[in-house]
Amino acid sequence: MGISLGGGKGTIAEPNVIPLIDILLVLIIIFMAINPTTPRGLEALVPQPNPNKEQPSQDILQKTVVVQVLCASKSAERCLVTTLKINEEPHTWATLGPRIEEIFKQRAEKIAFVKGDPEVLFNEVARAIDIMRTSGVGKVGLITAKIEAGE
Repeated sequence: MGISLGGGKGTIAEPNVIPLIDILLVLIIIFMAINPTTPRGLEALVPQPNPNKEQPSQDILQKTVVVQVLCASKSAERCLVTTLKINEEPHTWATLGPRIEEIFKQRAEKIAFVKGDPEVLFNEVARAIDIMRTSGVGKVGLITAKIEAGE
C-alpha cells in the first residue's frame, strides 16, 4: 500500500490495485481455458440404412412413428405455411403434443423420427422436436433424403 504525503491534512492511504488486477487476469485466463466454448445443438439420432436392401417387416412399420413437417405454401425464398403429419395422419401444432402423448402412453420404446421438407426452416423442425420431447418421446431421430433413399 502506498502513502501519499502532503497537503497538510495528514496522511491519506491509497491501495495499490495493480497486483489485484494481475491476479484477476490470471483467473480469467484459467477459467477460459477450463471452459471451452464448443457449440452444442439438439441431440438427435440419424437412422442408419438397411444393409440388406430388403423392406422392413410390417410389425416394424406399425411401431415406427414419423412426424413430417411439410411445406404447404411457399414463396420464392422460403416456406410460408407448414403442415404436420404423424404417420400420414394430418395434424396441427396444437394437436401434435396430445397425439404423441397418446401414442407413446403404453409403449416401452419411446423413439420417434422427424422428417422435414427441404423448404421448411429448421426452427419449424426444432419446434416439432421440442414438442415431441415434452410429450414423452425419449429419443428423436432425423430422417434425411439420403437415409430415405437407402444410401
